[in-house]
Amino acid sequence: MGFFSFLGRVLFASLFILSAWQMFNEFGEDGGPALSELIPKLAIVKRHISSQLGVVVPDIDPRHLVAGMIALKGLGGFLFVFGSPFGAYLLLTYLALSSPILYNFYDYDRDESKYFILLNEFLQSVALFGALLFFMGMKNLIPNRQLKKQTPKAKVG
Repeated sequence: MGFFSFLGRVLFASLFILSAWQMFNEFGEDGGPALSELIPKLAIVKRHISSQLGVVVPDIDPRHLVAGMIALKGLGGFLFVFGSPFGAYLLLTYLALSSPILYNFYDYDRDESKYFILLNEFLQSVALFGALLFFMGMKNLIPNRQLKKQTPKAKVG
């Protein structure tokens, strides 16, 4: 059972690790395709937050956000392979922060073809989020075994 658990974590984490590796290789000076996809979506989010809360959102360099996404996916995936709850928390953070921004299906009408593509990607992220929550729940269910050698009590009698 331990081998299959490890294999499952490797296969699951490979999705994040390989994606982070690809983003890292494409990053370059211009930030790569991830940056060009993130900039317009980030502008929409900033405008929405400003209009709803009435505050000015400070300018954030999108290259730093892409670098943070790469770090969260890469480090989180690597730690997750070894069963670390911290790695799962990093991946949960990545999915919770990036999915609503990257897969903004709610900005499109149902008649548009992009709506269903983005909705499908968003639902896949929700499924990954649920799998990570399941992992965290199972990790907390299994008690840590602390093998303590108890000294046998001498019989008095």
